[in-house]
Amino acid sequence: MALIHQAELRPTKLELLADWLPAQRWYAGSGAPARVGAYRFDDPDGEVGIETFLVRAGDGPVLQVPLTYRAAPLEGAQDRLVGTIDHSVLGQRWVYDGCHDPVYVAALAAAIRTGSGEAVEYVAAGGRLEARASLASVRGSGAPSLSAEPGRIESVDDGDPTLVRCERLELAVVRAVAAGDGRPGGAVLTGSWDGQAVPVLLAYALS
Repeated sequence: MALIHQAELRPTKLELLADWLPAQRWYAGSGAPARVGAYRFDDPDGEVGIETFLVRAGDGPVLQVPLTYRAAPLEGAQDRLVGTIDHSVLGQRWVYDGCHDPVYVAALAAAIRTGSGEAVEYVAAGGRLEARASLASVRGSGAPSLSAEPGRIESVDDGDPTLVRCERLELAVVRAVAAGDGRPGGAVLTGSWDGQAVPVLLAYALS
């Protein structure tokens, strides 16, 4: 379950991305990014927010941007800090490129390898929890019997796809998402959203 608070954010997430995205090797587009979809994963410990944005800047491709939200800086990841946000309910949040955050990587590996999908989202409103629909639907192709623990992150190649090499698993995160991309032979994560009814490749396991 992903718990979402009704809150004011300064800057907004898209404002943060507008400053950060153009500096990335895999960026393509022009102008401010617009969200076309988004989905969340669960942190089993309930400490780290995990949200993946699907954005487009001008006439560029749809870009996939996994983010993590933390209550304190992630040790050793200063160069992968997207920025900080003042959250009117939770206070200051440190926002990271998810491909460098072990909590996101473990959640992605679990989705791909065990065949799970996005987290169910609930909004905290008036002392109640109200379910809301995700802005994208994702599903892994694996099976619950498969091992999903990736182990420690050993290296990250920030190209497209972004390659995350872990002790026991190597993952690839597609940055510029395109319909008709070839499907690798192993377990994959695919997704669809408004305007993209046919699921497309988002990430896959290389080992």
